[in-house]
Amino acid sequence: MSKAERLIEMMITINAKKDFTVGELAKEFSVSKRTILRDLQELEQAGFPLYSEVGAAGGYHILKERILPPITFSENEAKAIFFACQALKFYHDLPFEQETISVLKKFLNCLPLDIQSSITQIQNSVVFWIPDRHCDSPLLKPMFHIVVNHHSATIQYSSTHSESIRTIIPIGLYAMNGLWYCPAYCTVANQIREFRIDRIKEIIEEKPYPKGKFPVPASIQEYLERLEIGNDYHIKIKLTDIGAKRCETEFLLARGLKTFPTGGGIIDMKIRHATLDWVANYFLSFGNNATVLEPPELVELIKQKIYELHQHYCR
Repeated sequence: MSKAERLIEMMITINAKKDFTVGELAKEFSVSKRTILRDLQELEQAGFPLYSEVGAAGGYHILKERILPPITFSENEAKAIFFACQALKFYHDLPFEQETISVLKKFLNCLPLDIQSSITQIQNSVVFWIPDRHCDSPLLKPMFHIVVNHHSATIQYSSTHSESIRTIIPIGLYAMNGLWYCPAYCTVANQIREFRIDRIKEIIEEKPYPKGKFPVPASIQEYLERLEIGNDYHIKIKLTDIGAKRCETEFLLARGLKTFPTGGGIIDMKIRHATLDWVANYFLSFGNNATVLEPPELVELIKQKIYELHQHYCR
């Protein structure tokens, strides 16, 4: 085994251990203790997070922030990583914003110059554009840790109409159109609600909660798969070609959209009661490009909103 191969194998071995001694590594790699000490010194100089302790219970240990061993990538795999990271580039906040920047810089510097140039061309040519919402989410990172640790949180939340104190049991986090959302079981409302991370003003308390006590989906994927599915209202909305194209970009409605070869389309789906007001507001701006056929409750709600808007401007 060459020295380079031994160092890579040693990094992999050390990462799998909580602690170790020089003698253990010397025996495992069939080299002298002096050789192992030189290897460990080179790893430390390269930034590998090791520290040593003397005494009977001494030895080497790895710091909590471990460095992962090297991984080889093909040219297309390297390009795929940078291409995927484009989806994060325009988010105002990320749970690991600085780490995302540093890892891409490290990764890019390790690639051959011709691949670096090719990746730069991709970054200049292809973008996952996300509009800047100008909404700061300073509590995104602590909420991220609450979610992954399966803890509950008591928060101060600023909704559209008021501010309140709520205890929530998060299902997970997801990002959409530049904003971060946390669907969670709300103990005040006794049901699952959506909380925008930028509207969480303070995390008052965080603590574990008994598993199985609250009716929450097992994962964020399961929640998103059944998002907005309900039997409260059956909506049918006829769309012009312009209306159909607008609805294609709204993922909550796109699953119920059917387009016609001749142009236009129709939305035919079921929604929950809580979604009706959002649907009314959404289609209010469509004008003649959308015609609500069902249910009558949605038609009346849109009429009411049009009347209120008319009264507002006719004062």
